[in-house]
Order: sequence, then C-alpha cells, then structure tokens
Amino acid sequence: VQLVESGGGLVQPGGSLRLSCAASGFTFSRHGMSWYRQAPGKGRELVATISSDGGSTNYADSVKGRFTISRDNAKNTVYLQMNSLKPEDTAVYYCYRPLTSYWGQGTQVTVSS
Repeated sequence: VQLVESGGGLVQPGGSLRLSCAASGFTFSRHGMSWYRQAPGKGRELVATISSDGGSTNYADSVKGRFTISRDNAKNTVYLQMNSLKPEDTAVYYCYRPLTSYWGQGTQVTVSS
C-alpha cells in the first residue's frame, strides 16, 4: 500500500491550494479516505473524511465551509481543496486510509504573508 501526497507549498492568507493523494496497492474504490494535519508542537488532527463512493463527507469544524474533500476512483486519487487559507492552517497534511496503519509521507502547507 502506498499513499503519496502532493500539492503543498507556501501561500498567502486568503489563498488556495489543492492537495492530492495518489493511492496504490489496494482497491481504492472500496475504502473511505481521510486527510489529517499536524501543526508544529501539536497532535495530529482529523481534517476531513470521504466515503468510498464519495457520497458522504465530514469536516472538522475549523475547516467547514473552506475545505472540500473529493475523490476520483478512476484515478485512485483523493483531493483536498483548501480555500480562504489562514495562518493557523499551517501544518503537514497527511493522507490516511481509516482503520489501518497506512499513512502518506505528508506534504507541508505554510500560510504566511
């Protein structure tokens, strides 16, 4: 199983980024997926979850209305569209397959002017 994130970077407050997580080694379309983040000096926080067919999503209160999780089962990829970014969104963002030990390597998102 491999989960490979991409799309992180430095963005100004109010800006947008789209993260991608390419999955391989399992039947992607049968599994829900999640995005987590970990800010410096803090624990890992659940950001968003999506069901296997994409029909159900859930978000942390801190990102509701700003972030959107989606997936393309034909491409074995899950996305996190992040809009109206704030400095407190600065963290390493991880892709995770729930109920397993499978994590991506993480991608850094820095929101700063």
